[in-house]
Amino acid sequence: MLNPIDTDSVIRDGGAHGRFPGEIHEAVGWWLGACLVTTLNAHRIAVAHDGRASSVVFFQRLCRGAINAQHHACTVLTLRVADEDTLLRTMAELGDVPGARISTTTGPEDAEAVSIVLYGPDGKPLDEDTGLATIRQLIADDRVPIPVNETAKGRIEHYPHPATGEGVEQ
Repeated sequence: MLNPIDTDSVIRDGGAHGRFPGEIHEAVGWWLGACLVTTLNAHRIAVAHDGRASSVVFFQRLCRGAINAQHHACTVLTLRVADEDTLLRTMAELGDVPGARISTTTGPEDAEAVSIVLYGPDGKPLDEDTGLATIRQLIADDRVPIPVNETAKGRIEHYPHPATGEGVEQ
């Protein structure tokens, strides 16, 4: 692993959480996207963020990791900026698909903390028994899934925004 993290302290409480930069870095988004798809055997997920600049970077990496997860050809439906309730409602509307939401908070001395919460198909954050322990172990062992070939690659689609009903395929 080129840039390791302390998986025990970062991957917890339903996802990955840490000071940025420092405890967590952008590649963690890619790792989590790929691991979420393979661990839950997902062929479709929904993803959102809070609109903050750091969140967008992790969001983009998570989406790219998810579409490059081995042979799954996962379709990533992005809500772009959305709160947790909107994401959970969308996951249910899509047939109880897994999801992820990235948010960033600013603390003392302008330190940022990034939080990537991973949700199972039931709309609950992953816990040790529903995939988080497996994801942590994959990352700790540097076994993050990689694509097998270009034909197995998934795609990213913008999910129609609830307010406008518009959607743009990417």
